[in-house]
Amino acid sequence: MTLLLRYSGLRIRDAATLRRERIRDGKLLLYMQKTGVPVFVPLPPYVVAALDQTPNVHPGYFFWSGNGLPKTTVADWQRSLRKLFEIAKVSGAHAHRFRDMFAVELLLAGVPIDQVSVLLGHSWVKITEKSHAPWVKARQEQLEAAVMKAWPTRPTLSLLSHRDRP
Repeated sequence: MTLLLRYSGLRIRDAATLRRERIRDGKLLLYMQKTGVPVFVPLPPYVVAALDQTPNVHPGYFFWSGNGLPKTTVADWQRSLRKLFEIAKVSGAHAHRFRDMFAVELLLAGVPIDQVSVLLGHSWVKITEKSHAPWVKARQEQLEAAVMKAWPTRPTLSLLSHRDRP
């Protein structure tokens, strides 16, 4: 469950009720766009292998028995994750942090925010900007490195405009 949450960007409810048929050729079908185009996210091979080894509580689902309401299995998984975070001494953690981590890691790797927005299933890129593009130290360092990369190797003072330079 933790690997799926970390590498898929799924919400806890979507992960807890994930149907086995949504994993195809190492990719997770996230959703169908209004245009009918499917959106997939590739999963690392070790995540797919871990899912394949998940005990079969139901032939159609990875983590749900199919009995009862989905909100019940979500509550069960939230309790289990809280206990895991306690054991790991991770304070203030919750399942949504995996989704945040997925988004921020993509952004830090240079994936454009509009593409991250599609993967998260946001209907508007502004939601992604507000929720998942925090000014973390690593992002600031990337910005600084990008600016410094633009500096010339041999600076010269010139009154010529940028167009007039040889």
